[in-house]
Amino acid sequence: MLNFNIRGENIEVTPAIREYTEKKIQKLERYFTDEVNATAHVNLKVYNDRQTKVEVTIPMKNLTLRAEERNSDMYAAIDLINEKLERQIRKYKTRVNRKFREREGVASYFATVTESNETAAAQEEGDGEFEVVRTKQFSLKPMDQEEAILQMNMLGHSFYIFTDAESNGTNIVYKRKDGKYGLIETEVE
Repeated sequence: MLNFNIRGENIEVTPAIREYTEKKIQKLERYFTDEVNATAHVNLKVYNDRQTKVEVTIPMKNLTLRAEERNSDMYAAIDLINEKLERQIRKYKTRVNRKFREREGVASYFATVTESNETAAAQEEGDGEFEVVRTKQFSLKPMDQEEAILQMNMLGHSFYIFTDAESNGTNIVYKRKDGKYGLIETEVE
């Protein structure tokens, strides 16, 4: 069952917006088995130019679904987000089912879909496998976030992996589309 955490920035989340968002995103439940219990984090933003941005993140144990969409009409953006998330689910389900039919894991999150849906998803997203074209090895130097961002910028990369000097955990800094920086802190399960 999907639970919802809907936030608005520069906009009041009215009951109508909440209901429309939940109704659209709940349609994704048909792709999941009954055992999935996840929270859909929805962030609705309105900018000064009246442009809206909708971000949806659905973290699960072995998979995180995420999509964002900008549009002048918030309801249209919600519709487009739903389509993006459905494409992601079909794409991953097709690949996972093809490779890991007998294994437990990500495949167990998805309900059974007919073979025609799998074929359509494979054609829609391309049938190519993931190919690693280069491998690098490096030591994780203990540092703080600021030094990691400086290192990332000096290398001209969009992300940088480092060991946090305080927590001794492996973290990742990355450059966002808006030019700001993000931080991913890892947890060991």
